[in-house]
Amino acid sequence: MNKTDAASSAPWWVVTDLDGTLMDHCYNWRPALEAIRCLQAQRIPVIPCTSKTAEEVRSFRAAAGLRDPFIVENGGAVHGETSTGDPWELSLGRPVTELRPILMELEQLLDEPLQAIDALSAKQASVLLGLQGQELQMACSRSWSLPFVPPSASARQRLPELASRHGVSVVQGNRMSHLLGAKASKGRALEALKLREGGSSVRVLALGDSPNDQPLLEAGDISVVVPGPDGPHPVFAQALAEGRYELAPAPHAHGWAEVIFQTVLSGGASFL
Repeated sequence: MNKTDAASSAPWWVVTDLDGTLMDHCYNWRPALEAIRCLQAQRIPVIPCTSKTAEEVRSFRAAAGLRDPFIVENGGAVHGETSTGDPWELSLGRPVTELRPILMELEQLLDEPLQAIDALSAKQASVLLGLQGQELQMACSRSWSLPFVPPSASARQRLPELASRHGVSVVQGNRMSHLLGAKASKGRALEALKLREGGSSVRVLALGDSPNDQPLLEAGDISVVVPGPDGPHPVFAQALAEGRYELAPAPHAHGWAEVIFQTVLSGGASFL
């Protein structure tokens, strides 16, 4: 699990998924506010690494008072601000204008509908995503990925190979599947951010909850699966059993905060 010496003096980065990890499925993250404030007081970056869009993450950062860099659209881009407040962006994925016709081709090959997020009706979006109005508009404001309603189980098994033939990849989140450029992932985006920020010696505490978080967890020095109310996602069973990942003691923000307090803020390496 630990890829660095826990006693190292290297600084921490907390790199975290949002939906299903820091946030519950009603998008509530407030139980983690005290932990976030303590991290800020110690100048430890809190870096969202999410399938959300840049607009969505900016809204969250404003509410949480964060100024640290952030990774969006499952690693499609990295955003941040200079010391003078000027925004910057590292683009790592394929533009959504290229992904949309590929999604249509995959739909034809599967002979099943692959309904993109911006094609959902207001009622469908409310039921599936719990979003409406401006929040839904921000979620649809895609530049480097294209979420779509997951097809049948048999079609999901065929999708990775079909996507690979078209030079793209498909990853699964909590609610939606996501079409990405083949070279885009949360782990690659984290490495790009390290390179830009000169953070090669940092210790990364990585937190996630769903299959699209695997590249992030693989890139972490300490990697933590945050469970849902029914437990952790089955995709992580082997890594948890082998001790490569740790399991947060509670779902969503409550478990997230406990991991922060007992791992990073205590100076320790484990909360077990």
